[in-house]
Amino acid sequence: MSRYEKVLFVSTGGTCRSLWAAAIFESVNTDRSITAGARGLVVLFKEPPNPKAVAIAKSKGISIENAASTPLTGEDFGENVLVLVMTDVLKKNIYDEFENAMNVYSIKEYTESAVDVEAAYGGELIEYGENFEYLEKLINIVIEKLKQDSPDNEGNTE
Repeated sequence: MSRYEKVLFVSTGGTCRSLWAAAIFESVNTDRSITAGARGLVVLFKEPPNPKAVAIAKSKGISIENAASTPLTGEDFGENVLVLVMTDVLKKNIYDEFENAMNVYSIKEYTESAVDVEAAYGGELIEYGENFEYLEKLINIVIEKLKQDSPDNEGNTE
């Protein structure tokens, strides 16, 4: 069991990258003691997912069409919540906006990857597909890290 019970993925508007990340996590993660959620930092009202995001997810066998953007709130933070944001800039914005922010990392930082997951908004479908595939790789790294960070894994040499 991980020290975290929930992973929140945060993007700017909560209509694409964070929805993908949460859905990918839920489809790949086998540790059911950890759940995933999606939030947007700039959500004025609930919006449906970006149609291109829906199309790409569907082509990968993942459904997000019934999801909607959900704003990040102060109540989302906690000792047992890992908050992974799509860019370093979003991480800074969260710490600037929320006094009680904790356990916030850019997904690039958490996975020790080279680049942020930038928005493909307004881009071609192929750009959305490349973003999705990059997120898939990062989510798999996140899951492996959560397993390694698990108190149950201490001293385990498997």
